[in-house]
Amino acid sequence: MTKKEILLEVCGVDKNFGVTIALNNVSFSLERGNVYGLIGENGSGKSTVSSIIAGMQEATRGEILYKGETWKPGSMLEAQAHGIGMIVQEAGTIANITVAENIFLGHEKMFSNGPFVNKGKLMSEAQKLLERLGIEGLRAEQPTRELDMQRRKIIEIAKCMYWEPDLLIVDETSTALSFEGREFLYRIMKEQRENNKCVLFISHDLDEMMEHCDKLTVLRDGVIIGTLDKAEYEPDTIRRMMVGREVKGNYYRNDFDGYGDEVVLRADCITTMEDLLCFNLELHKGEILGLGGLSHCGMHTVGRALFGIEKILDGSVTVADGTRVKNPRVAINHRMAYVSKNRDTESLGLSASIYENIASTGYKVNTWFLNLISGKKENAYVDKQVQELSIKCANKHYNVNTLSGGNKQKVVFGKWIASDAEILILDCPTRGIDVGVKAAMYQLIYEMKKAGKSILLISEELQELIGMCDRILILKDGEVTCEKFRTENVTEHMLIDYMI
Repeated sequence: MTKKEILLEVCGVDKNFGVTIALNNVSFSLERGNVYGLIGENGSGKSTVSSIIAGMQEATRGEILYKGETWKPGSMLEAQAHGIGMIVQEAGTIANITVAENIFLGHEKMFSNGPFVNKGKLMSEAQKLLERLGIEGLRAEQPTRELDMQRRKIIEIAKCMYWEPDLLIVDETSTALSFEGREFLYRIMKEQRENNKCVLFISHDLDEMMEHCDKLTVLRDGVIIGTLDKAEYEPDTIRRMMVGREVKGNYYRNDFDGYGDEVVLRADCITTMEDLLCFNLELHKGEILGLGGLSHCGMHTVGRALFGIEKILDGSVTVADGTRVKNPRVAINHRMAYVSKNRDTESLGLSASIYENIASTGYKVNTWFLNLISGKKENAYVDKQVQELSIKCANKHYNVNTLSGGNKQKVVFGKWIASDAEILILDCPTRGIDVGVKAAMYQLIYEMKKAGKSILLISEELQELIGMCDRILILKDGEVTCEKFRTENVTEHMLIDYMI
């Protein structure tokens, strides 16, 4: 077999943030014609090493060689100009400018005539790019604020691909994409491989990594644990390498217990501004009800409508005692909880502390004389969740934006568990978290079911729905196309047929 040309080498790289060691003597090489996977738990150093390669920050020690020469880019724009493009994990677009302006952000001089930017030329070039990449449903002149998370992420992919990078770094991008979006990304990655270029692919989805990566390197606590060729892939081995302990087989439920007859939440012929027309749903006591489908099928709107966030034009949402849920205040007063897919913008106050986020749901239970907040009660309220959910933090008064994705999600769960919610609407609750935290989340959801709580699990991961739910509804164009009950013979292919 012909030895492939090495495109990039990372040689003994360290990265320290104060006393925190993020990377410790990390070394690996990337060859042309490969899709190379980097996997590990939250906080393992994956995004840190990729951001150093892409020019977002500098290494503390060590060396990187790119195309045989020392590589120390001063910025992402410099890296981009030399053939390294990165799709970042967090939001990488600006809401109040157009699709075209986001694509060419930082490169406006290409379209300038003196001090003025030729908007027509800029729009035309962006539209040609969208068409060349086969991206449908996006127009160059669209304001980005009108687009959902998936379409914004597609803009970021297009922005990278305009420069035809030799190395494309994909950092946790697939978690923001639906089925169609992921297929688009996989096609881009395949074309990179076929064109003798390279992809560095970071994901928490082990099945996805094993399917699409030619090699897989595991990071744990900033240290390289090992690199596997495709022939060596074995799920239990990779999980053990990631978490440093045995994570056996399937971590979903293995029972077929049913649920109660009592309906605790009902949507009766609800119609919204978008997606839903006379939509009906019943959630029972002790049930995990799954909603699945393609990204724009309406399932995310269902969750928002049930919690009172999305305006309902007709029909009603009611709880067991007949009260209509007209807004989130009514929902919370009736012990409902909502975990948004858009965690950082809708479920957390990123500039607030862990303490403040968790305590935000406990004002009623933590008061005493004259409705004043009891510091002692509130501290106990927060401490219980930090300890029981094993939220990794130096101090509960640290800002949430200092946490890894998995620990952020634990904070979201913690504030609703602390309030003892009885009905939980969970929209993509395991998006962007690692295998260890994901297993803990599934166990927590199952324990809540056994305690008689009712859960609506909205997910773009069919295996998650099959593994966790008592009943699954598949949506297409705002309508239920399939209902499946928990049995051993439900498969992903069986459900996909009703999605497309």
